[in-house]
Amino acid sequence: MMDKADILIAGAALNGLAAAVALAGPRALRPLDILILDQADPAKFARDSFDGRASAITASSRRMLEALGIWDAIAPEAEPMRDIIVTDAKPVADARPALLHFGEEDHAGEASAYMVENRHLYAALLDAALASPSIRLQGNTRIGAYTFGPGLARVTTADGKEAKASLLIAADGRASPARKAAGIDTYGWSYDQSGIVTTVAHEHPHHGRAEEHFLPSGPFAILPLTQNRSSLVWTERSQDAKRIMALDDASFLSELSRRFGGHLGELILAGPRNAYPLSMQIARSFIGERLALIGDAAHVIHPIAGLGFNLGLRDVAALAESISEAVKLGLDPGSASVLETYARWRRFDTVMTAVATDGLTRLFSNDNPGLRAIRGLGLRAAGGLGALKGFFMREAAGETGRLPRLLQGEAV
Repeated sequence: MMDKADILIAGAALNGLAAAVALAGPRALRPLDILILDQADPAKFARDSFDGRASAITASSRRMLEALGIWDAIAPEAEPMRDIIVTDAKPVADARPALLHFGEEDHAGEASAYMVENRHLYAALLDAALASPSIRLQGNTRIGAYTFGPGLARVTTADGKEAKASLLIAADGRASPARKAAGIDTYGWSYDQSGIVTTVAHEHPHHGRAEEHFLPSGPFAILPLTQNRSSLVWTERSQDAKRIMALDDASFLSELSRRFGGHLGELILAGPRNAYPLSMQIARSFIGERLALIGDAAHVIHPIAGLGFNLGLRDVAALAESISEAVKLGLDPGSASVLETYARWRRFDTVMTAVATDGLTRLFSNDNPGLRAIRGLGLRAAGGLGALKGFFMREAAGETGRLPRLLQGEAV
């Protein structure tokens, strides 16, 4: 049997669900019919044991989630980042003076970002998708084959069922089978680093302070969560990360504490620990015939700036606006002109962000004395120059460049 929809979405993780919710609102002519396919059960994504990660939600991303009507469900689990400090230190340094500091006073008295555990983001987006009459979600469904154009995108599932739509949105991760089926190559490289992610509870309150300590092996980020907890993104060289992940809980906590410091008192592991290989990967094209790539299918960057999910939301917002404008005019949402509008909008911003994060990673993931001195001077200069500090703060809040309407808090 052939299942028909206006939009097919491959992948029901954060970006896929966000795209469905953004596209499912009322349009000038009719609501779009959206079919999401995922090889897993999306309900499992909302469990702490599935992911264990947390995401920084920038101010513009928060406005988008408000416009989509789901921020109220997320807000009780969102911890505002009231202060952000950056240091350049040795792993066991007793004192780590802040070389760069951002506070709420640098962003009109409001937090520039919020930390939210991914399980809460999954839950809110999944509830919104399931509540929409325009969205159909099929989990435990693996796509076995793809056909792109002319006129339609078609998929065949592993059990032989077929579906077709005007457009296929690939939200199926960094290994994206849809991108590969379309013959779209990627370029990039591995950093030979892994990001160790876990959650700790601590004796003293963090007061909403986020810390990023640049250590020789890479950044060690302490990110505030609700209930006196912090999410850690701990970068190590890949071989060292394997050794650390193989430790028992007590030894792992000891290694962690050496880098964390004692300013928040006693630490307790409060979540699963996972390690993820770090790389930069960008698709050579964000579009193909009847195909749009979003999120990790389009780009993977180092987590040094905490922008990964926010870049995905920028993709979603730009694609939703491009499609909305076409549909309001009665045009085909999967046409080449719509996709080219999306690609032009997102390509430059993505490449510039990737270049900036790659440069920061290479500058800070080493212990060269000369570079350490240059880094310190640069960070102090950024903190002392109002205009430059304001630019960095706007970047942290996701408020630079041409923002789609959703990121401004407006419906599309």
